[in-house]
Amino acid sequence: MTDQNPFIWHELVTPDQKKSGTFFSQLFGWTRKEVDAGKFGIYTLFQKDGQDVAGMMNPTAETPASSRFWHSYIAVENVDACAERAPLLGGSVVVPRMRSGRWPVCVVADPTGAIVHLLQPVRP
Repeated sequence: MTDQNPFIWHELVTPDQKKSGTFFSQLFGWTRKEVDAGKFGIYTLFQKDGQDVAGMMNPTAETPASSRFWHSYIAVENVDACAERAPLLGGSVVVPRMRSGRWPVCVVADPTGAIVHLLQPVRP
């Protein structure tokens, strides 16, 4: 994954997508496209010139409703290998491997508790 910036997606978690979406859309000149994310509710894609630039979602069981934050996804070659290595390096797996759309993802924390979302892009 060294041929590009490893930070490949940014996502806002907020309990009030309407208010946050209006703010960031007006601040950055983005448009919004809502999609059905099944059990996760509505997922909003922020777009600029018709291109997806970021996403927005409601808090999940792993993120308390009072939480509001942006987080980034880092592209990795192998989500499973990273999840196996994290505890060996003093970190932890916060959310085990799952699928987000067609991509495998997991959430790991470093030894200080700082979390990062790892995403394994599926090549076409």
